[in-house]
Amino acid sequence: GYNEYGHPEFKTLRTDIGEALFQLKYRSDFSQCAVIAQSINDHIIPLLPLISFIIAMPPSKIRQKQPVVEIAEALSHLTDKPCINDILLKSKNTLQMKDIPDRQVRIDTLLDAFELNSDAIAMKLPAASYNVLIIDDLFDTGTSLEAATRKLRECGKIGEIFVATATRKV
Repeated sequence: GYNEYGHPEFKTLRTDIGEALFQLKYRSDFSQCAVIAQSINDHIIPLLPLISFIIAMPPSKIRQKQPVVEIAEALSHLTDKPCINDILLKSKNTLQMKDIPDRQVRIDTLLDAFELNSDAIAMKLPAASYNVLIIDDLFDTGTSLEAATRKLRECGKIGEIFVATATRKV
């Protein structure tokens, strides 16, 4: 139906983590970062082999405070694994992926927008074969994560790449 201002209202059902993510992203409730990070720590981290460090998925929307970065940093504190967010950068703005109908075009667009920061890699990854965990907030089509993992595979110092998202779109 519609509210008293003529705006549509929806009866949306969300999981607890889905609601936490909604409150974080759309109500700026950054206390939800701890809730989301704890859930990832409890349910996903035990299923993974040794992780060397955590990366937040480079954000697509510019915000003063980035929700995904805050979640990754909260997870870093829980796991005692460093959060290194300057290795994979989004160097170009892109259209919203939902506006690009072809999956391969979306991946190619994002591959062109991501870059590896060779200075940060040289300084922060002195050895080889680091296992990395990419944190993202929402899994929809998987194209942004596909592009990010492909770009990270170009780095000879990255071993295994794992991905964890807070929730997925249904």
